[in-house]
Amino acid sequence: MRELRSFVGPIAVTIGLQALIYVVITTRSGRNDWDNILGAIGALTCVPVLSAAILSAFRRHEAPVVAASIVSIGLFSVAVSVLSALRVPVSYLALLWCLPVVLAIIVYANIRFHRRLSARIVLAPFGRAADVVHELDEIPILSGPNADLGDAEIVLIDPHEHHSGPWSTFLANCYFGGVEIMPWTRYLEVRRGRLDITSFDITHLNYSPSQLLYARLKRGLDILGVIVTLPITLPMAALVALFLFLLDGNPVIFVQIRRGFGGHRFRMYKFRTMYKGSSGGSTSLGDTRIMPGCRLIRKLRFDELPQLFNILRGDMSLIGPRPVAEYVARTSEQAEPKYTLRSLVLPGITGWAQVTSGYAATTDEELQKLSYDLYYIKHLSFDLDLLVLFKTVRTVLLGAGAR
Repeated sequence: MRELRSFVGPIAVTIGLQALIYVVITTRSGRNDWDNILGAIGALTCVPVLSAAILSAFRRHEAPVVAASIVSIGLFSVAVSVLSALRVPVSYLALLWCLPVVLAIIVYANIRFHRRLSARIVLAPFGRAADVVHELDEIPILSGPNADLGDAEIVLIDPHEHHSGPWSTFLANCYFGGVEIMPWTRYLEVRRGRLDITSFDITHLNYSPSQLLYARLKRGLDILGVIVTLPITLPMAALVALFLFLLDGNPVIFVQIRRGFGGHRFRMYKFRTMYKGSSGGSTSLGDTRIMPGCRLIRKLRFDELPQLFNILRGDMSLIGPRPVAEYVARTSEQAEPKYTLRSLVLPGITGWAQVTSGYAATTDEELQKLSYDLYYIKHLSFDLDLLVLFKTVRTVLLGAGAR
């Protein structure tokens, strides 16, 4: 029940919106059989309640979007079937409008629930405990293997230091007492959406069959996405190109050499938003090299439209670690050799690091983004890509991270 409380707000909103939609649509068609209308609303009310009950029982599932979608659609279908079996007259138009409401809200609620751990958590002491506590919102540290767990529900451990003789009895007591044992690195992934670079190893990339299947399908989905959106993106790109040509003449597109899949270099295309002859390098707030009106183009990410051609060529994906210039890659690799692991997947127009940590202007910030890129590579999935798309839309609308 404590876990279910996380869904109370979304459940209430879903029930209210479904009832409002169903009443408005059915009464506008002239119906006034309120017993049947209220019966249908009652059946629809069960959908978010039961969905939340099922999803809250599976906190550790790895596909919050797909799981919530399957559960919500399945229960919605059951509700409609029950109404049909009871011969309750329903408005299928109203039901059609109610389905996306329950689906969107339950998916959002499940993503939020999945990424939030509200249980009482303690950390077993080890060498890096102080740094970890600072990273994990000041979680209490136990005094040692004989410490009283009190009302703790989750104990965070270090996989290397606590799977040892002095801690074996402690871990056994946690197991028999129903206290969940979780590596602190896993908690960091769930809570922050990124990996601890120092403890990460390439052997941690152990893809499930569903991840392997999605990795194979991803290239086809990229091409399909580009083709489907061409009626929108082509006219938009033409307008941007015309504006830039009238502003500063040709060329309207410039080419940068970027680091791509497997460390190979490729030519990445962008609309030119700086004056001719401007030097390269990172941009800054208020950069005078940017032409008038082009800040909005950069804010809305319209300057990235030519990279759809890179996707068709196979250089890039819609979603993946953002490709960086050669000098950025070399500098970052000198500071952290694991930076090369970013090239294990195709680079993307947008990515988990872009929508989570924003723009990187220094090597330290680039390595901070690496922790998010490695998280994306490890957790590659359809769910995560959908989440990146949603966050990208929000980032573009708010203009976050653009300079």
